[in-house]
Amino acid sequence: MNKIEHIGIAVKNLAASNDLFARLLGTAAYKTEIVESEGVTTSFFKTGENKIELLEATREDSPVAKFIAKRGEGIHHIAFEVDDIHAEMRRLQAEGFTLLNAEPKRGADNKLVCFVHPKDANGVLVELCQEIEA
Repeated sequence: MNKIEHIGIAVKNLAASNDLFARLLGTAAYKTEIVESEGVTTSFFKTGENKIELLEATREDSPVAKFIAKRGEGIHHIAFEVDDIHAEMRRLQAEGFTLLNAEPKRGADNKLVCFVHPKDANGVLVELCQEIEA
């Protein structure tokens, strides 16, 4: 794992949260995107080398909707940048971690993603991210 790629924050109202984070960070979101496979609309903020992803559920059965129903708004996941997501998935499985998907899938911000079950990471949902080559 190279670095923290972004921190994902689950929100109930993306428009209101975009305004809040724009005021907080002093910069507007640089991208908004729908990720159908996860049932979310996302927006990204960048400040220095750091990125924040806000996630609003687009359907009641999405993981983010379930997260908010159970825990409320707040930090949903920490994403780590990796060079080779397949190799990192094999390494983590060999270390005994449970992956939430058998193959990487297309995520937001032009990334391949895979999630590590929070039960194996002290309650933290970990996302692996690899840039999709153009």
